Amino acid sequence: MARRRLDVRAFNQVLRVDAAAGSVDTEGMITYEDLARECLAHGLMPAVVPQLKTITLGGAVAGVGIESSSHRYGLVHDTMLELDVLLGDGRVVTCTAQNEHSDLFFGFPNSYGTLGYALRVKAKAVPVKRYVRLEHLPFDSADKFFAALGERLRAGEADFVDGTVFSPREMYITLGRFAETAPYTSDYTYQHIYYRSIAGKREDYLTVADYIWRWDTDWFWCSKNLLAQNPLIRRLYGRERLGSRTYTKIMRWNSRVGITRKLERVIGLHSESVIQDVDLPLARAADRTSPSARDRPRRRSDAGIPPA
Repeated sequence: MARRRLDVRAFNQVLRVDAAAGSVDTEGMITYEDLARECLAHGLMPAVVPQLKTITLGGAVAGVGIESSSHRYGLVHDTMLELDVLLGDGRVVTCTAQNEHSDLFFGFPNSYGTLGYALRVKAKAVPVKRYVRLEHLPFDSADKFFAALGERLRAGEADFVDGTVFSPREMYITLGRFAETAPYTSDYTYQHIYYRSIAGKREDYLTVADYIWRWDTDWFWCSKNLLAQNPLIRRLYGRERLGSRTYTKIMRWNSRVGITRKLERVIGLHSESVIQDVDLPLARAADRTSPSARDRPRRRSDAGIPPA
């Protein structure tokens, strides 16, 4: 007997942006690309915007969504003000932190659909300026890097805080601050690659939209697996096809067809694709990044750690 599936793709609209109240009311399947575009038109951005355009707000609430503004606003679900959930028995309930469904409001994050489906989400939105000024601070040891990162997070003077580790001897803290004007703006949506700029520049300026999506063009650095960092292949892709939407389609197609599996079988290899996020206490993070850690068995996350 065929399984009955619920198609909720049409729940993808912004219902209301309230600049005065600092909130945005949307349907659960809205992508962050569409959500951010609508908010920016009102001089706002969602308080936390995960790095890839194709992520949905409902999905980020049901899972875990984090970004460089999280030092101020927490994870995506911490910005949630109200939630409409479709339950397994067909009921739709509205959940807030104070009403009779508060247990579901607080239990829904990180439940990955096991408690219901997010049909509507009301979340915090914050004012923006036209540009973001970036400052890339280099470090050559994990102890100094994580100590400085903790200081910057506690100080809270930057609007955005990123950390990028290229190797145990090369790591950077990136501080982002809103700016009304900019002497220039960089473009990482086509020929230039954002993660390479972190090591190459001490200061940079981006429009707010380009800052929000700075990692999307090259899917962090994973576009190299699809040859998109080769200058010729990159031009063949074209500006419009560079980004997480295209790469996701290619990866899903390969998963169905099995081209990579067939090639590996021919040459006698077997690999498994794993996307892994690892949470470490700041006080112990240096232990897992120091050169001596290379001599100990460990599992490294690709989130935030591009190759040298």
